[in-house]
Amino acid sequence: MIIIRKISFFLFFLIQITESLKSQESLIFFDDFSNSSVDLNYWNYELGDGCPELCGWGNLESQIYTKNNILNKNNKLIIKATKQDQTYFSGRLNTKGKIEFRYGIVEVRAKLPKGKGVWPAIWMLGFDIDEIPWPACGEIDIMEYVGKNPSEIHTTVHTSDSYGDSKNTKVINLKNIENDFHIYSIDWNENRINFLIDNNIVYRFSPDTKTDEIWPFDKPFYLILNLAIGGRFGGFEIDDSIFPQEFIIDYVKVYKRN
Repeated sequence: MIIIRKISFFLFFLIQITESLKSQESLIFFDDFSNSSVDLNYWNYELGDGCPELCGWGNLESQIYTKNNILNKNNKLIIKATKQDQTYFSGRLNTKGKIEFRYGIVEVRAKLPKGKGVWPAIWMLGFDIDEIPWPACGEIDIMEYVGKNPSEIHTTVHTSDSYGDSKNTKVINLKNIENDFHIYSIDWNENRINFLIDNNIVYRFSPDTKTDEIWPFDKPFYLILNLAIGGRFGGFEIDDSIFPQEFIIDYVKVYKRN
């Protein structure tokens, strides 16, 4: 009887702690893409090929971003990669100047495209990138996938300290992850950034020393959703037979700790 009481007390205590942690988080941004079009109160289109400032978007990518390659359909955001004649098209959105936040939980439920050449990403950049250029502004890659390496998910942070090295990264192999929706998220505070897939921690970035060069993450960041084609990371060999391909986002949530 005493053992049962102790177990019951422990379970009650655990539930109380869980509920207390939940109560310390508030939902500050939620988009389930139920509108008929992209909500411009939250999102900005990024268009073109990045020229003249950042041709190929800094990675020698092949696509041109257009509004027509992004649509809301059946309560989902669809970023579609297409090819017409010899030109690739796709889409890219960000929340710069609209949804920017420091610390918290970012959760995105999404289904990946397939095939050699696709490069979908869920990522973040420091809000001050115009004043403090990349990589000093900081970059958080919640999820990157390249079709040339099926089943592999990349989680990474880029800083001045890791520029050209990408040493702060983890590659996770999850068989057939392309076949269904999964939740890609981070849990970020002043001490560390946890990267999660389906609520399981797969990587933690928590350096002992936190100089500006190593840890530029004590400031607001904004979100980016895009589907690149080719490039240094996506691969210069593109299988044209795969198009069209769709990067489908079910929802985006951002929680901030109170």
